[in-house]
Amino acid sequence: MGTPQSSRADDLPVLFDARERLPRPDLSGLLRLRFLTTTDFPPFNFADQTGRLSGFHVELARALCAELGIEAKCQIQALPFAELEGALDGGQGDAVMAGIAVNDDLRGRFAFSRPYMQLPARFARHKQAAFAGEDANALFGRRVGVVSGTAHEAMLRAFFPNIEPVGFADRDRMLEDLKGKKIEAVFADSLQLSFWTAGEASGGCCALLGGAYLSERFLGEGLTIMVRRDDPALASAFDSALAALSRNGRLQEIYLRYFPYGLF
Repeated sequence: MGTPQSSRADDLPVLFDARERLPRPDLSGLLRLRFLTTTDFPPFNFADQTGRLSGFHVELARALCAELGIEAKCQIQALPFAELEGALDGGQGDAVMAGIAVNDDLRGRFAFSRPYMQLPARFARHKQAAFAGEDANALFGRRVGVVSGTAHEAMLRAFFPNIEPVGFADRDRMLEDLKGKKIEAVFADSLQLSFWTAGEASGGCCALLGGAYLSERFLGEGLTIMVRRDDPALASAFDSALAALSRNGRLQEIYLRYFPYGLF
């Protein structure tokens, strides 16, 4: 069955081989490049206090355009999430960056860049709870909260059989019980836990425990850029530009700006 990959680094894991030089299609004939995103997925994409599109995806899109030498041709537009696929398919945009989970159905209808970020799972613990260590081994035989029916529950059961899962109907109730020490630890999305433990909502009650865990089987292959199936050259261009941004540190720089607490 295998084991999940664990990471303890604050840095964004490198998903591109620094020695690999990916081919870069010529986009000089491109009239414009329209990115589609949403405003409801902070800190990836959101509208700031002035109504301006902001976030990791927005800045990454601009960095990609700069790397490809087509800044003047790039546009970024926000739509409701449910309209993204239809808008791309209908030619209202050329690329979607909005955290869409890749599945077999989408693979059959669209093309995708390589992943540029993976979203891991993590444990969080109550600071007043006594544990024998600071990693998952400290949870041996302990009760750990997880939202029922989620990929995180399936992952917890599969990879941590010595932990007793305690199911919750939703994340808010689970975190309230962790804050109130009705449960001593939880397992959930690293993005949500990192901002919650560092934010006002937690009241400083809790902290992340151990490193981050990745599993393509349960958590998917990661965040990618979706393009029309008949535009594979654009996906290849994104791959080349993403690899370059990974090599020169720009991808890491953008990541740290929007994820100051780290996901890993």
